[in-house]
Amino acid sequence: VASWSAMVIFNLSAYNPGPFTLVGIPGLEKSHVWIGIPFFIIYIVAVVGNCILLYLIIVERSLHAPMFFFLSMLATTDLILSTAGVPKTLSIFWLGAREITFPGCLTQMFFLHYSFVLDSAILLAMAFDRYVAICSPLRYTTILTPKTIIKIVVGISFRSFCIILPDVFLLTRLPFCRTRIIPHTYCEHIGVARLACADISINIWYGFCVPIMTVISDVILIAVSYTLILCTVFHLPSRDARQKALGTCGSHVCVILMFYTPAFFSILAHRFGHNVSRTFHIMFANLYIVIPPALNPIVYGVKTKQIRDKVILLFSTKGTE
Repeated sequence: VASWSAMVIFNLSAYNPGPFTLVGIPGLEKSHVWIGIPFFIIYIVAVVGNCILLYLIIVERSLHAPMFFFLSMLATTDLILSTAGVPKTLSIFWLGAREITFPGCLTQMFFLHYSFVLDSAILLAMAFDRYVAICSPLRYTTILTPKTIIKIVVGISFRSFCIILPDVFLLTRLPFCRTRIIPHTYCEHIGVARLACADISINIWYGFCVPIMTVISDVILIAVSYTLILCTVFHLPSRDARQKALGTCGSHVCVILMFYTPAFFSILAHRFGHNVSRTFHIMFANLYIVIPPALNPIVYGVKTKQIRDKVILLFSTKGTE
């Protein structure tokens, strides 16, 4: 899917070969070198944390369960999300490499938006996993079979691809005869479309409504899953059983809040926060693509006993060698 989309992007962008210039964070150009340092540290934490998580899930047979398979997919998508944006941002901050080709801009935009929508779908799949585990524990292995999991993974990956690919086509049809300066650190659909000297109403409607409606539908389904989970949990006979059931959901709820709260805040700020400065919007957008990917493996490492035990074992054995 990814290689095919990259080929489509390259072929389409042949009609619009001019490069774009990424400004960085407008108003903070003099501080770019210093701003890059925390971004670099958080990005390294994200890469190392998610790679450790993936390594443990692949190597440890005890972690070969549906919940951890979805978690490995979340870790992979988080790596794509942060890597699509942060290295280019750091090259702007530290090397002054502000220029980006049109194919490069489209590719970056595709992978940033694709990984965001896919992250949302993975969180929905994980909510379904928790729902089955708590509400139908005896049927868990018969419902979430390897075949079913593959169908879910292919389904959510293809859905995300189909939602975001039209953004690429909507941009390639536009003529860019005015400025090619993007007041941002990375390419995103509406930001690039606003530079066009043509009507972009379809870009605004599709680029805003379709991904947002998709993410809102995911949130609603996650809320329904957790409502049913809570109903089941509060009907359990013992307090220990209730705490154990809720404990398995703790890390997932934390990750959901970390993903959706800033996303909806950013959307509302863009739509209604006319007094919010562009500098704040862009700084917030940059933090969003690096902080959740850095925190997700930490949250799962701290709150999930199986992973916590394996991490301690991994580092203690390396320490004794």
